[in-house]
Amino acid sequence: MRSSTINIDLLMVCLVVACFLGTTQGGDLRKNFYKKTCPLAEEIIRNATWKQTSTNSNLPAKLLRMHFHDCFVRGCDGSILLDSPNQTAEKNAIPNLSLAFFNVIDDIKQELERKCPGVVSCADILTLAARDSVSFQFQKPMWEVLTGRRDGKVSIQAEVLPNLPGPFDNFTTLMQHFTSKGLNLHDLVVLSGGHTIGVGHCNLFSNRLYNFTGKGDQDPSLNPTYAAFLKTKCLTVTDTVTTVEMDPNSSLTFDADYYSVVLQKKGLFQSDAALITNQQSKKIVGELVSGAKFTVEFAQSMKRMGAIGVLTGNDGEIRKKCNAVN
Repeated sequence: MRSSTINIDLLMVCLVVACFLGTTQGGDLRKNFYKKTCPLAEEIIRNATWKQTSTNSNLPAKLLRMHFHDCFVRGCDGSILLDSPNQTAEKNAIPNLSLAFFNVIDDIKQELERKCPGVVSCADILTLAARDSVSFQFQKPMWEVLTGRRDGKVSIQAEVLPNLPGPFDNFTTLMQHFTSKGLNLHDLVVLSGGHTIGVGHCNLFSNRLYNFTGKGDQDPSLNPTYAAFLKTKCLTVTDTVTTVEMDPNSSLTFDADYYSVVLQKKGLFQSDAALITNQQSKKIVGELVSGAKFTVEFAQSMKRMGAIGVLTGNDGEIRKKCNAVN
């Protein structure tokens, strides 16, 4: 009787562990989720995204950032795409005001609704389009995207700042944000490499130039020559219009240059500079200078990030329009 009880208890433990692993690793996400219900879904998304990217070199950085901002708040559920009549949705939060090209996702959704109504989620469209926009440069998928996400029905502006890593974060705060989402130190350093494309607004780093500790001083951890250059671009602390490349002279090319920049103390944001304030993190930065290693590691971390808090099965819904719940 005791042996039987032990076996049953062991079975229950195994089931609980299996359920936990399934949840943390993306639940029911799988390859070719739409193979039977909408066989051309991923091809339609890729073709539409590549067409848009071919005429807009800023799209990869924008969609990658949108995907990141979606996943860190309520998980990868497309809640970043929702509009609110009283302007209280996630996209209305200050960090999201500079997001752009929601229309690209909306257009892809409309095309899919014509081919396969009520089948493909906006969360999956955003996840695939982010991957495909970056992949346009290489003309092949740069990481695997498992599908089967469903769309969330809730989007709350107030939830953004507490959950989203920010440009002013130090190493400890960054780690807290990432571990709270089931990601680790390696993921933090690797996903920061997304800053190899895109630009940053002056007001998100100009305190490092003019008033780092509130005494009119400059951040001593910032390369002085680079700081002098940045001052020619950002003339005041409050400039919210001017932008600067996050990866100098390489902001339209997805590569590993970002890590060389960080090691030269030319990381644009405090969050970039924070990566070399921790010995283990700095070691990873040095390893990722290799383009081949970065490509492999980025693919793995993006797959993990794309599984944060996903809704699958009967949870959530499949929106008819990406900017509104059904």
